[in-house]
Amino acid sequence: MKASVVRVVEALNALGVEAEIIEFSQSTRTAEEAAAAVGAQVGQIVKSLVFLAGDQPVLALVSGANQASTAKLAQVCGAPIRRADADTVRSATGFSIGGVPPVGHAQSLPTYLDRDLLRFATIWAAAGTPNAVFSIAPHDLARIANAEVIDLAVEQSA
Repeated sequence: MKASVVRVVEALNALGVEAEIIEFSQSTRTAEEAAAAVGAQVGQIVKSLVFLAGDQPVLALVSGANQASTAKLAQVCGAPIRRADADTVRSATGFSIGGVPPVGHAQSLPTYLDRDLLRFATIWAAAGTPNAVFSIAPHDLARIANAEVIDLAVEQSA
């Protein structure tokens, strides 16, 4: 198990969660790849997206079926939102894009959970590498990530 995956396991254990980490030979970097690998709907995949609210890194845990609304995030954060670059993601979380887990970060980040994830009994999140995932109930994820549950999805036009 890679060191980054071990950090996620240790963070989960410290938060009282015993999650089974599943590592795949193929990538689970995208929501579609992860859903195919675990046999779930794309909506059950948690995308861990780091944005900057002004200069403050924030984490958006978004359903794989949704695109994150930077306008909604800006409204709740009270600052302009832009996507963090790879170096900022790594310094804020300690993980690389594609494997950012919802917990175990290098620094504490304000975290927002997509309300659409609550529709599912089980969701799947990255576990520190682009091919490692774990499953968790959405309410448990919101609790352990200290996430505010908000409507994060870009509205789909008819």
